[in-house]
Amino acid sequence: MSLFNRMSDIINANMNAMLERAEDPEKMIRLITQEMQDTLVEVRSATARHWADKKAVHQQLDTLKAVSADWETRANLAINRGRDDLAKAALAERRDCETAIVHLAAELNTLDTSLATLQEDTQRLEDKLQQARSRQKAVILRGETAQSRLQVKRQLHSSRHEETLVKFEVYERRLDDMESHLEAWELGQNTKQQSLHNEINDLHADSLLEAELAALKAKAHMDERSATPQSVTQE
Repeated sequence: MSLFNRMSDIINANMNAMLERAEDPEKMIRLITQEMQDTLVEVRSATARHWADKKAVHQQLDTLKAVSADWETRANLAINRGRDDLAKAALAERRDCETAIVHLAAELNTLDTSLATLQEDTQRLEDKLQQARSRQKAVILRGETAQSRLQVKRQLHSSRHEETLVKFEVYERRLDDMESHLEAWELGQNTKQQSLHNEINDLHADSLLEAELAALKAKAHMDERSATPQSVTQE
């Protein structure tokens, strides 16, 4: 396949359709990008050769125009000297130069047309390459995201992961049982301490009551003793 046909295929290719049909879009976009880069290098090399050819043709044209003018001068000199034969020969050489000049001018026009086409296609190819590079980043990112999600899915549905979760749940239940026993023990301790506290308070309250009762009895006894002498005296 020639350079220009390949470049045309790349420029006119539907990248989206190619990626949709590809089994491995990331690999496909890499290949497309590499193909574009290689083609762009060839296109730029071809453009450089065309510019060199154009410069060479210009030099040849300048040389032929100078030679043609020189033969015309010689023909005029031969005519002035009465040498029509030499004049005809000089004019024949000038005609050959003019014919070559016409061919070189056509070649130069072809080169200009080709250069214009190459420059336009180069710009389009560079734009296409930029799009491909942008798509490449997006495709790679999508691939990495899909791979990460797939890895997560595999982890979530793996038997090892399920076993780990089961072990973790068993461990959590053990911790719950230990915490329950600890809370029950603390509650028992608190209840025991509260009961002891209540008993001590009850003893203290009972002591106060007994003290009050004893004080009341002592007072009553004193009142009796105070009242007895008075009764004897009155009799």
